[in-house]
Amino acid sequence: MQSLYAFFQTENDNINNGEKELLKNTNKIYDLYLYQLSLLVEITSLAERTTEDAKLKYLPSKEEEDPNTKFIDNRFIKQIAENKSFLKECQNRYISWSNEPELVKKIYNTIKTSDEYKAYMDSEKKTYANDKEIILRLYKNYIGDFPDLLHFYEEKSIYWIEDIEIAHLMILKTFKLFKENADEYTALSPLFDDAPVGEDLFSEDRKFMIDLYRKTIINNKKFETLVSDKAKNWEVERIAMIDILLMKMALCEIIEFPTIPVKVTLNEYIELSKIYSSAKSKLFINGILDKMLTELKHQGLIKKIGRGLIEE
Repeated sequence: MQSLYAFFQTENDNINNGEKELLKNTNKIYDLYLYQLSLLVEITSLAERTTEDAKLKYLPSKEEEDPNTKFIDNRFIKQIAENKSFLKECQNRYISWSNEPELVKKIYNTIKTSDEYKAYMDSEKKTYANDKEIILRLYKNYIGDFPDLLHFYEEKSIYWIEDIEIAHLMILKTFKLFKENADEYTALSPLFDDAPVGEDLFSEDRKFMIDLYRKTIINNKKFETLVSDKAKNWEVERIAMIDILLMKMALCEIIEFPTIPVKVTLNEYIELSKIYSSAKSKLFINGILDKMLTELKHQGLIKKIGRGLIEE
């Protein structure tokens, strides 16, 4: 949606360039995922450095001389830190927290005072499952949506505040992929859910994204005419551009994608209107699309594969 909005706003006429930008911005989500994953490693590295520095004090306390290294020795984090794909991708994409020591320190200090962290450190359990569970709980409760962290991401990319939810899902998938016997060659989470691990190019979701983008542009004039005909009491020029774009994309799915149920398409674009458009957009878009559906069915333009997909 954002890429199509940019394409139409700039009056671009080069679909290929727009598609390249779409893929580039989508691929950047993987950078965000790596930033989140590497942050977990960086926090434990900071914990280790802090512990070592405390030992060098002129008069270290007994606790500082003989520290509890349970968090530092977390086996799940060590798996990530030693993972070949992780190290290679971070190097190739210049993923590093070296320039953000204060942010990492602030997050570390926050989790260090949490009840979950204290309970983990005091527990005599020393299992891999326990190590993984504490990192997952700390990520969900304190790290993933840390306010200063989100601000940092917002400054790096205008899209990342919305993309963070996808990165969260990829992090959670990583927890599921890594087992106690995982070695340094264990594959990281793919960007697309349906892709074979490490093979995003073969994803049907990726193909759908590109097809939806291209077919919405190619059929733009046809979809605009359909919207205009059903919005006769409205001046199309005065309808929010996002509303028009969402209706065009919905029409594209309904007409051009035979395996997607109509009801699914309608629900998706109504939800998008709630997020990106005005309060009244939901009713407006739903009303216009409902009118168009009736006509498209009579014209035989909705051809779905599978019983009941039009009505579902």
